[in-house]
Amino acid sequence: MSQYDPLIDAASARLGNALRQLGLRVTTAESCTGGGIAEAITRVSGSSGWFDTGFVTYANHSKVRWVGVTEEDLVEFGAVSEPVVRAMAEGALEAADADLAVAVSGIAGPDGGTPDKPVGTVWFAWAVRDQGTTSQCRRIQGNRRDVRAQTVLHGVQGLLAELEKLAANRTV
Repeated sequence: MSQYDPLIDAASARLGNALRQLGLRVTTAESCTGGGIAEAITRVSGSSGWFDTGFVTYANHSKVRWVGVTEEDLVEFGAVSEPVVRAMAEGALEAADADLAVAVSGIAGPDGGTPDKPVGTVWFAWAVRDQGTTSQCRRIQGNRRDVRAQTVLHGVQGLLAELEKLAANRTV
């Protein structure tokens, strides 16, 4: 159990409630979290009403095969990059026929960091059908478990932020 679990549980419950109220479905495309965001979403009872597919694309060839990342982007930018994570989110959205997607790719450590991309570097992307894609890079501190847990939490919180924007646009 992580110290972040209560925060993840609360955010996941809020996410499920919002998805249910809006009648929307979500998907995930995950690398460094190994399915942790999908697991957090499905901790919530009734989650089959808003979640049915997630992609764990830990290896680069899986990113290409399942969520539409190009070999060219992987070679030019690396797996932990904005173009790759945006493609992951958009590809997952289409492949799962969902309304909303989150994608993450990062370096959880303790190995794998470089001067340009140190351990704790995580790229996030959130894609919303017919609304576009937003992305963000964060440098997360802590050990491997902390980096992964904080990535899950931030990924779910980002989904909530996207849903709040959608809900606000529906009331305008």
